[in-house]
Amino acid sequence: MLEVKVRNNNVEKAIRQLKKKVMKDGLLKELKRRQFYEKPTLKRQRKAKEGLKRLAKLRRLNERLDVQ
Repeated sequence: MLEVKVRNNNVEKAIRQLKKKVMKDGLLKELKRRQFYEKPTLKRQRKAKEGLKRLAKLRRLNERLDVQ
């Protein structure tokens, strides 16, 4: 569960913190994804594509670390 405390009546800062936490958790992305039924074949395709993206990101990170 996400929790943000408002300090010194600074609601704007608390809202920004909440938005940042929601984005980091991927909550909005999941809500949008669950809004409609996803067929099992499309679900497998999406998961495979996400896996490829994750691997590409890790490779880029490793290449960057190896160069330095």
